[in-house]
Amino acid sequence: MAHLGKHAIVIGASMGGLLAARALADHYDEVSLLERDTLPETHEPRKGVPQGRHAHGLLARGREVLDQFFPGLSEEMIGQGALYGDLVDEVRWFNHGVYLANAPSGLRGLLISRPMLEDGVRRRLLQLSNVRLLEHSDALEPVFDPAGIRMTGISARLRRGEGGGTATMDADLVLDASGRGSHSSAWLEALGYTKPREEGVQVNIAYMTRLYRRRPEHLPGKRALVMAGCEPGWRFGVILAQEDERWIVTLGGYLGDRPPMDEAGYIEFARSLPEPEIFEVIKDAEPLTPLAPYQFTANLRRHYEELNRFPDGFLVFGDALCSFNPVYGQGMTVACTEALALHECLAAGVQDLSRRFFQTAAKLVDIPWQIAVGGDLQHRAVEGKRTTQLRFVNWYLMKLFQAAQYDAVLATRFLEVANLMKPPSSLMTPQIALRVWKGNMGR
Repeated sequence: MAHLGKHAIVIGASMGGLLAARALADHYDEVSLLERDTLPETHEPRKGVPQGRHAHGLLARGREVLDQFFPGLSEEMIGQGALYGDLVDEVRWFNHGVYLANAPSGLRGLLISRPMLEDGVRRRLLQLSNVRLLEHSDALEPVFDPAGIRMTGISARLRRGEGGGTATMDADLVLDASGRGSHSSAWLEALGYTKPREEGVQVNIAYMTRLYRRRPEHLPGKRALVMAGCEPGWRFGVILAQEDERWIVTLGGYLGDRPPMDEAGYIEFARSLPEPEIFEVIKDAEPLTPLAPYQFTANLRRHYEELNRFPDGFLVFGDALCSFNPVYGQGMTVACTEALALHECLAAGVQDLSRRFFQTAAKLVDIPWQIAVGGDLQHRAVEGKRTTQLRFVNWYLMKLFQAAQYDAVLATRFLEVANLMKPPSSLMTPQIALRVWKGNMGR
């Protein structure tokens, strides 16, 4: 591996930051992770990851990349209680008024809570001798060279165990993985750089989550059910098996529609979903936690790849680049693919690194962005540009679902795309289009 410098700093030790640090560790003598939280010793949600209490999806592509960076991680998590599932055969997928056909596919997913997965990745990362984690430490502002063209480090407030107070940390590279609330745009603007163009689609979703005891008779033969928001009500729900014989159940709605905070209201909300399976599980299941609320305002993308001028020694990563509607379960997997791209960009050296990385990351973000925004714009009250192409794609996907309720080949191909294993163009090949047409004949 190319040796690129003595020290790299990553701001944020959530999944994005952990994955970025893994990519950097092969190229720098030392990698420091700055994290505002004090991290839990057990698999518990933490303040800095409010979504940790809610249902998470690690897509098939994300699991592949994690096992590439951390060989054997999936099996290690299985040994600790996580579950494998065939994403076509053992998961019920509902959209456009129908369920996809179930059949063995070989498309394998990992069913695991976000805290357990993050803890497993963090423990494996910190086994690397050149990676250190500075908990309860804040990145305050960037430090630049006198010409203002290169970031040379950051000013940080460190915890007492690291000397306490405010210190300047020198670095050959600083990477911002601080999430959706990233300060990078403001930092750039203060130094005379252009802020990146921002693109957003308002969805104003709200959801409520609860853990329940999982029993063998629940969802017989299945390990998850995903009910996407669709006409007419646009309410959604997901129930996923997790470690410790639990279900995690998340229910929600668009544009201010939300489940009530009381138990009876939550169960009635489940009853209002288009199909009864989630309601049938939770109406008499044993609750393990209180109801936990969450709100998400908008898909948000920052187009750093469009900037003509950007500081050397600095990168922006993960949700700080693009934050998706979480109902599509894409965030962790996109961070995985960005980490792989970062690793490859670093292997080619630091010359023109930011331009090369941002352009590569933009291509990786394009597909999940189209999936999330395209899905959200099916809701007639969600504001956004509906191009002729988008309208056609959404019409075609509706027809594909109608056919895929009987055709496991179509179901598998769709889920390969949704899991970022294949490009959307694979749904438009003549062979697949013919199956869609035949599957809709007479219906």
